[in-house]
Amino acid sequence: MLQAMLNVFRLPDLRRRLLFTIFILVVFRLIAAVPVPGVDQEKLAELFQGNQFLSLVDMFAGGAMSRLSIVMMGVYPYITATIIMQLLTPIIPKLEEWQKEGEAGRQRINRIQHWMTVPLALLQAFGQISVYYSQGIITNWGFGDLTSAVSTVAILSTVIAGTVVCVWFGELISEAGIGNGVSIIILANIVARLPSQIGSTLILGQNWVGVIVFFAIAVITVVAIVMVQEGERRIPVHYAKRVRGRRIYGGGSTHVPIKVLSAGMIPLIFALSILAFPSLIGGYMQYSEGWVGDVGKTMVAWFSQDSMIYAASYFLMTIGFTYFYTMVIFEQQNLAENLQKQGGFIPGIRPGRPTQDYLMRIVNRITLFGAVFLGLVAVLPFFARLFTGVQTMSLESTSVLIVVGVVLDTMRQLEAQLLMRHYEGFIK
Repeated sequence: MLQAMLNVFRLPDLRRRLLFTIFILVVFRLIAAVPVPGVDQEKLAELFQGNQFLSLVDMFAGGAMSRLSIVMMGVYPYITATIIMQLLTPIIPKLEEWQKEGEAGRQRINRIQHWMTVPLALLQAFGQISVYYSQGIITNWGFGDLTSAVSTVAILSTVIAGTVVCVWFGELISEAGIGNGVSIIILANIVARLPSQIGSTLILGQNWVGVIVFFAIAVITVVAIVMVQEGERRIPVHYAKRVRGRRIYGGGSTHVPIKVLSAGMIPLIFALSILAFPSLIGGYMQYSEGWVGDVGKTMVAWFSQDSMIYAASYFLMTIGFTYFYTMVIFEQQNLAENLQKQGGFIPGIRPGRPTQDYLMRIVNRITLFGAVFLGLVAVLPFFARLFTGVQTMSLESTSVLIVVGVVLDTMRQLEAQLLMRHYEGFIK
């Protein structure tokens, strides 16, 4: 590992790419420290305590949301646009046609995602800052008078520009740096929160046995996630030989890899987004009088992140969304159709519909294991806090999945670059 890293710095091209990536991340973190004007930081901190949905958004923003930074939205609107486009592709024939056109079609879809990011950022920023205004966190908001209107337009324009800059930084990293740019930005945001969490744990001097057990659980979880994410079922595929004149073309054997956990972190985001609404609505209702206030308090208690009902709902919804999103991705790949066009076939299975049914049965079986594993990872923070008693450290399942996935993807890209230059890579 050390020798491979030294080889990266020996190569001028890779060294330049790595240093460029670090430079962009440093600039991004400096921008994240700049807040919008007129913010009451004490009330803002109170709002974020125990709010699961805001904590999720703040995770993608690397703490910029909890400071109301000018890049408070991070790349979250772009991720939302990407998920929406993936779900709409099998529904809208034109999008499905573009997806089959190769690189040109993907560029069209990507252009739509970029345009969609702007209104999504506007809606999300307006909704969230309106919540802050209702809590007295921010002043001069709304369109009641000229001063408030000017302040509102300025804040919204700045926040939207911050999101666009974040996406632009991500694309710069993808083109001139190392790894997937948007994923690297999210990774930097997650890692940026670790020093403060570790510092809080050391300063408060909690139960050290619990802290050690907590870190042991974290290490075991990372190892398990790596093993499951790298796990795949390889379906053997043979290609028929074609005779043209006196020459024989084609032939040979290969395999089609089907990932055990192809859905990634998307099911966790879906589940968290839906589970956040009961707690958010209950938070507003609990201050009312009569039965409305009682219902609000019950909703807050049931759907708090320390509730068993919340953990059970999170587990079941993660499994359901894993199956849903895996099926959407599998249908978009059109494996059976592509194999038939290329002259490939699975031994013992007829091409066409029988191949599609065979692959679907395999996907259903291995997705069951992946869905249950992802559900267990989702509720792991609940049991980690319960058994260790450590409250200042957070073992968020979405964060762990993102970190592991991005690190593995970046290492593979460095591995490929090193092997192209006849150097030994990271992965043995």
